[in-house]
Amino acid sequence: MSVDRVEEVVSGETAEAVTTAVAASLTYYPVAPGVRLNVRSGPGTSYPVVRVLAEGVKVPIFCQTPGTSVTGPYGTTNIWDNIADGQFVSDAYVRTGSDGYVAAHCA
Repeated sequence: MSVDRVEEVVSGETAEAVTTAVAASLTYYPVAPGVRLNVRSGPGTSYPVVRVLAEGVKVPIFCQTPGTSVTGPYGTTNIWDNIADGQFVSDAYVRTGSDGYVAAHCA
């Protein structure tokens, strides 16, 4: 993710400012139309499904990492998008406007 950890918060106002700054810097990308997308615990189809996204949602991409190659509406790719802590979706189902990485590589 873009912010791994905040060590100290001086006040509630500071925490709110940090949260607002992080949220403002995120871009949300649409999932392919008509798709209920499996969210997995890791970057590959062998990882368990942790939830399913509803049709028409947009997702943030905190970082991206290589994994299982998947073919979807936006081509074939091995790029997986980290959309929340421990939650990944194949980039083949997310319209990023690019065939490559659009976010930092996951650590």
